[in-house]
Amino acid sequence: MWLSSLRDVAIILLAVESLAIGVILFVLLVEIRNLARLLQEEIEPLLNSANETADTVRSTTTFVSQKVVSPVVRVYSLASGIRRALAVFVLRNLR
Repeated sequence: MWLSSLRDVAIILLAVESLAIGVILFVLLVEIRNLARLLQEEIEPLLNSANETADTVRSTTTFVSQKVVSPVVRVYSLASGIRRALAVFVLRNLR
């Protein structure tokens, strides 16, 4: 008699546990859907903004390289070449 009562209680506990697991699984699926929506609506614009910023930095770097650094390097190269040429001619003429 008590064994059948224990069996019935165990069946009821398993049914309640199954319902609880089902509810928890449903809540988990809803949260995953909310996370996916958050990623789509919030993170994607941030990534797009970061890409635009990176493009701007790349363009600025290219501009500075072409308009500032290259002319300065050319001038210093020319000055170094002239200085070296003068040093060679002056030292050669002194010997």
